Amino acid sequence: MKQMACIEDLRETARRKVPKMFFDYADAGSYNQETLRANRTDFEKLKLRQRILVNMDQRSTATTILGEKVPVPLALGPIGLGGMMHGDGEILACRAAQAIGIPYTLSTMSINSIEDVAAAVDKPFWFQLYVMRDRGFIKELIQRAAAAKCSALMLTVDLQVLGQRHCDVRNGLTVPPEIKIRNVIDIMTKPAWAWSILKGKRKTFGNLAGHVKGMENVNSLAQWTASQFDPTLSWKDVEWVKSLWPGKLILKGILDVDDAKIAVTTGADAISVSNHGGRQLDGAPSAISALPRIADTVGSQVEVLMDSGVRTGADMVRAMALGAKACIIGRSYIYGLGAGGQAGVARAVEILGKEFDTTMALCGKRSVAEIGPDVLADTETQRRAS
Repeated sequence: MKQMACIEDLRETARRKVPKMFFDYADAGSYNQETLRANRTDFEKLKLRQRILVNMDQRSTATTILGEKVPVPLALGPIGLGGMMHGDGEILACRAAQAIGIPYTLSTMSINSIEDVAAAVDKPFWFQLYVMRDRGFIKELIQRAAAAKCSALMLTVDLQVLGQRHCDVRNGLTVPPEIKIRNVIDIMTKPAWAWSILKGKRKTFGNLAGHVKGMENVNSLAQWTASQFDPTLSWKDVEWVKSLWPGKLILKGILDVDDAKIAVTTGADAISVSNHGGRQLDGAPSAISALPRIADTVGSQVEVLMDSGVRTGADMVRAMALGAKACIIGRSYIYGLGAGGQAGVARAVEILGKEFDTTMALCGKRSVAEIGPDVLADTETQRRAS
């Protein structure tokens, strides 16, 4: 893994090693992918202010997220079908994160179940929740997460209706893959992936299988979403979830300042400024462009995290300059998982951590607490900081 110099190297390796339907699922955005592209281009528009001749000895990238000490301001976000990028993918990703000392978030739509992951790791992890029509099942999921000693619940609030990803339709995405000629040919060219999946504990949605009546044999994520996800989800449901959950609550998918204000009133401990990685409303603004106003408005009342588009340590510095407490990554580590399992995830985090440290130093900052708007070269941002 050491020859992988950047996240893009991991991405290209994963592309070669993982069947097309699962790589495309992780890699693509919705519809015309305008927002997916904006997540990257808007980061790159933010230029950093290089400072020189500042003593950079004994600098530190350590901070806290929701009271947890972390060596770098980073958490691994929830990724559906992680166990289809590599066998037992969620377990391996969680182990990698815990070895480094950062949070890992298990998706509702994971392959390994809450219980599978809890039995395989030594420390608490976070659990991400989608609210479905069957509120009894959701209550059960929350209880299962609590029983597994998950330290935070991440409620995703921007997926009442699924944004179409064209590649999933074209690829006929199913879990496990259906026996079709093109799938068989693709998998035959990826024997290491096939072997890892065969050895894995599960081949379908571990948190869902056997729990939702009438859905036992459904293997399509789109069909699951259309039939089970609840389009009536409202702020009252957030309060209901809060009443059931005994720990820290994160609301993921905030992109509008008015929604951020409401989120604070629910008692959430943190919010994540996010457009679901460009996978939902195509044409929505990038997460990094929405971040400053939200952070300025509610950052003193709630921890503001951000995800969507983070590919470098420089991106992390940019996000923190605009008010984020820490960043959550998805694709950046899932590429590592596809490229090399647990070692690949560890390498992805190592790459981002080193880039973050170098960028911070070249901007003249010795600690995370020192990062503010003044690290950006944009004159308007500097005026705001002064």
